[in-house]
Amino acid sequence: MAEPIDFTPDAPIRCRDFRIGCIGAGFIMADIHLAAYHEARFAVAAIASRSRDKAAGVAERWNIPVVHDTPEALIDAGGFEILDIAYPPHQQPALIRQALAQPGIRAILAQKPLALDLATAEALVAEAKAAGKILSVNQNMRFDQSMRVLKQVLDRGALGTPVMASIDMRAIPHWQPFLRDYGRLTLLNMSIHHLDVLRHLFGEVEAISTTVRPDPRTEFAHQDGICISTLTFRSGVIALSLEDVWAGPRAKGYEGDIYIKWRVEGTAGIAQGSIGWPDYPNGSPSTFRYSSQVTTDGKWVEPTWTTRWFPQAFAGVMEQLQYALATDTHPALSAEDNLATMALIEAAYRSVSDQRTVKLSEFGY
Repeated sequence: MAEPIDFTPDAPIRCRDFRIGCIGAGFIMADIHLAAYHEARFAVAAIASRSRDKAAGVAERWNIPVVHDTPEALIDAGGFEILDIAYPPHQQPALIRQALAQPGIRAILAQKPLALDLATAEALVAEAKAAGKILSVNQNMRFDQSMRVLKQVLDRGALGTPVMASIDMRAIPHWQPFLRDYGRLTLLNMSIHHLDVLRHLFGEVEAISTTVRPDPRTEFAHQDGICISTLTFRSGVIALSLEDVWAGPRAKGYEGDIYIKWRVEGTAGIAQGSIGWPDYPNGSPSTFRYSSQVTTDGKWVEPTWTTRWFPQAFAGVMEQLQYALATDTHPALSAEDNLATMALIEAAYRSVSDQRTVKLSEFGY
């Protein structure tokens, strides 16, 4: 008999007890974070960004009662327990450190990447621990509905022992202007989604081999445009993460093929699906289907839902931090755990520079 479809694609809201102060008024905050928080009925107390006028416009849109002139002023003023940062990663560490010194701020949700390099990320985690604050990293792909259901299927043993996995992205991100000066592009800012969620699904990585080339469309100088990484996990799983940010020419009348697809094969079944993000802003849910010798009699089962990664999954990201604060437990997206993802990014860059497979043990992970 095929098993009942009783998955939970969206994280339940167990806690909405704490006030949030928001830094940033760009797309990811204004259109995604705050849309998700409004739907989940989270309490947003204040906002600030580089432009007070822009922050005021976002505050009016989402009925946020307090607008500050600068992010630093927001942190100093307090009036909330959780700081939510959606700001360029090179400016994020200073804001985190300022927040760690404020008694009223008890938890911080940082954007990914936590920092531009592993050493800075490690320092931030150590400083948060010393300050007795919760630091969480917004690795939001873990809360994409198809990834949540896949994790539930894997945890039930429906696919048997996982053998191999792949994430195949053929999509064109919007590169923010501040990325021009980093010297690190796709691996740090896009591949990090895929590498982190693969860790979440299959455990720690033994080694990574990464090949890159520039993206013909991206006009500023960069090395890691199009990226292909192969990973070997300690569990024996092998995986492929491909980020094709070129995805073919773009011209009027040209019919391209934009998508993100994934597939997992196990000893007792297969799961596969797609990520709905490339359809934004029109929006479509991510998809999922699987066939299991253990639970579906070898037949394909296809759970469906109407919610999306953007914006609904971001409610789960904030909720896991609220719940950790309420229960005095580690958040699901802990900064400590995220260090292994940052180490994986460093290993990928070393693989590119040295043209070899790199073991995570070279970084102590």
